[in-house]
Amino acid sequence: MTEAGAVRHSIVHDGLKLSYLDSAPGETTRPAVLLLHGFPDEATVWAPQIAALHGAGFRVLAPDMRGHGESDIAPRRGDYHGRKIVGDFVALLDHLGIERAHVAGHDWGAVLAWMLAGWHPARVSKLAVLSVGHPTAYARAGLGQKIKGWYTLYFQLGGLAERLLLGRGRLSLPRVFPGHPDIGTVMARMRRPGRMTAALRVYRANLVGVLFGRFPSVVADTWGVHSADDAFLTPEQMRASERWVAGRWRYTDLPGGHWMTLEQPERINAILLEHFT
Repeated sequence: MTEAGAVRHSIVHDGLKLSYLDSAPGETTRPAVLLLHGFPDEATVWAPQIAALHGAGFRVLAPDMRGHGESDIAPRRGDYHGRKIVGDFVALLDHLGIERAHVAGHDWGAVLAWMLAGWHPARVSKLAVLSVGHPTAYARAGLGQKIKGWYTLYFQLGGLAERLLLGRGRLSLPRVFPGHPDIGTVMARMRRPGRMTAALRVYRANLVGVLFGRFPSVVADTWGVHSADDAFLTPEQMRASERWVAGRWRYTDLPGGHWMTLEQPERINAILLEHFT
């Protein structure tokens, strides 16, 4: 293993070279786990979980979402629609000959995990969603969630948001998203040409759809995890997600902040291992 406890590979899909981490390349007997990162992260945010799950006998796959990490930048805003990104994940499973996988997602990765499980139920064995609830539950959450999510409107300001987020003022990324355990690395990555715009396009291509679209329930057994000191998301939008889970539902409210995979990896590892084993 060479990076975050895994080997980096890539596939070409939809004209893009898409990078992913694989903890056990070519091993077909291990059950697969697909880990989906959010904003402003990349696949390596799952490093503690990759190591723990691989050690427990799983083959762990962690893709860099299009436009993130080492994956190519797609040229248009519409290229970052949820169906396009979910299509990348399905293409990765197809490429590796994996029929079904356990899936965990954090932040936007959680939104995409809900979409993957809802649109492609035959591909998801069990689902774990960290921080963000079902898209419909999020859209219907009350005023408290709308206030906490103010930045989603700020991110719609093409050009201006990029300039301010990469600056040093009150609307810079470190000030808008305080508490990220590795913000220095994040900022260095976001200063690479086109990377901040690519990351923001996930918000720009999907915000209206998430707020006003219709999304199916998921049939997979699902474990929702919220952290009590999350500055961006309320527990209500995760708890209410039970209404859109046809399988078994479990909910855990942890202490700590938003970036739980890095802040309290042992607890997240224990939840994923219990859920997926």
